[in-house]
Amino acid sequence: MMYVIMYVLDDPDRLDQVLDAWRKAGVSGVTIIESTGIHRRQTCRRHISLRFGFEHLTEQMGQCNYTLLTIVEDEATVHRCIEAVESIVGSLDEPNTGVLAAWPAPIVRGVVQRREEG
Repeated sequence: MMYVIMYVLDDPDRLDQVLDAWRKAGVSGVTIIESTGIHRRQTCRRHISLRFGFEHLTEQMGQCNYTLLTIVEDEATVHRCIEAVESIVGSLDEPNTGVLAAWPAPIVRGVVQRREEG
């Protein structure tokens, strides 16, 4: 059974590291979405209402997360991806490291499965 992995990366500066680590863990493709959570949005609104100026607005709006979505072949790959992420950002149980979820995908179309070369 295939699995979907969703990881919200809190630190956008670590995106390339995570992508490289996932590739080594067996991930062949990742969809990357710029995203912002409710906490960051509320913080951004507070700062904008308290401070004026275009520079500050662009600085606040530039702070985002990346939400990574991928489909992997099995649960073992899910665990390798979790280990890869935690080797970069630290334990996901700690604050500001992001959020990761994975679930089974009983129906998947359009994903080419890797075949063992022999």
